[in-house]
Amino acid sequence: MGGRGFFVWSAYGVTAVCVVAELMWLRHAARQSQRRLARMQEWDKSPEQVGS
Repeated sequence: MGGRGFFVWSAYGVTAVCVVAELMWLRHAARQSQRRLARMQEWDKSPEQVGS
């Protein structure tokens, strides 16, 4: 790598960390959206539908 191995491998490492962090953030955001949607659907129920 012509003496640039540290830079190359650290760039790969930083990229991998960023990709993993992005995936974790997307997973968290998806769960939050699902919870929010479930709450909104509960709020949307009319009083007649709540009892049945």
